[in-house]
Amino acid sequence: MPIALLALTAGAFGIGTTEFVIMGLLQQVSADLGVSVDTAGLLISGYALGVTVGAPILTLATRSLPQKAVLLGLMAIFTLGNLTCALAPDYGWLMAARVLTALAHGTFFGVGSIVATSLVPPQRRASAIAVMFTGLTAATLLGVPAGAWLGLHLGWRATFWAVVIIGVLAFVVIALCVPAAKRAAGEPLPPLREELAVLARPQVLLGLGITVLGFAGVFAVFTYVQPLLTEVSGIALGSVSAVLLLFGLGMGAGNFLGGALADRAPRHAVIWTLAALALVLAAMPLAIGTPWMAVVFFGVLGIASFATVAPLQFAVLEQASGAGQTLASSLNIAAFNLGNALGAGAGSLTLAQGFGLRALGTAALLFTLAGLALALAGHALQRRQVATHCETAA
Repeated sequence: MPIALLALTAGAFGIGTTEFVIMGLLQQVSADLGVSVDTAGLLISGYALGVTVGAPILTLATRSLPQKAVLLGLMAIFTLGNLTCALAPDYGWLMAARVLTALAHGTFFGVGSIVATSLVPPQRRASAIAVMFTGLTAATLLGVPAGAWLGLHLGWRATFWAVVIIGVLAFVVIALCVPAAKRAAGEPLPPLREELAVLARPQVLLGLGITVLGFAGVFAVFTYVQPLLTEVSGIALGSVSAVLLLFGLGMGAGNFLGGALADRAPRHAVIWTLAALALVLAAMPLAIGTPWMAVVFFGVLGIASFATVAPLQFAVLEQASGAGQTLASSLNIAAFNLGNALGAGAGSLTLAQGFGLRALGTAALLFTLAGLALALAGHALQRRQVATHCETAA
């Protein structure tokens, strides 16, 4: 893989750390800022909604700029947002800072996915996306456990100061390693209507819906990993970072597995991976009852959850050819985060209604089953369209 692809992975690591690290800090933030745990969990929903709003707006606003300049500008926004998080005096400021940071997320991964696929041969495009998304798995594998450890020993603000340093380093790596791609001489910028036309393609919209629903189930559970482990499974607070480390290892394995599946069978990979995720979530009520089973469950959940990422991203890119590909790519990142927001919000509502932490698994399973049903319906629709086209051609 080209070194430029690894530079994109470094940027993904920084952004992924910001997104996920708050999950290992919920109880510290709750105690320090005087809010409930379910209210602190809304910091994850707020971030996800910021991604959902920022992705299409920044993608369209930066469409005429060089891709490398866009990536660097987004990393600057990311770093400034984390600095504001570290200095936030209260919950409202922290929420606003999280939303500011989130604005860079969707467009970074959207533009980064396009750059990543341009760096490798066509048959390796899904794997290139998986490599870039390895930054997210590394964020969970290294960034989140380290952030949880820092938050436990030095306070949650120290974690955000560490993320600021990561953002600065990622900015430097991207500046040095990512090539400055230029538009060919005389090649005009595609009209805006051509980019927006991608939103009229049924298969693209269907793919976005599958991403939202399919991935929402992950965050209905993972958002509350800290209280689940300590209050339900009986694991000591100091051991939570070790479980997060195992979850991150699972994410890394699942990410490469999903990329390989999408390269081999792009039309079926989404269905297979969502079905596997649903099976894992269905086992949650039994699995979290004892410490050792909970540890195994979160490791397997890491594999199943991130095995879906490359197939879901590649499926949308495959349906959005031409001028609208960058917008569709960013919108699918927004769809992931809208799913995150729905999942985290559903979890917060479940707890607020008094159903308890164990009920989170049921809410998660319902979301993923809905995504799987939509994927099966989309696959059937595509097969009918292909059959109709062949009959017409004959």
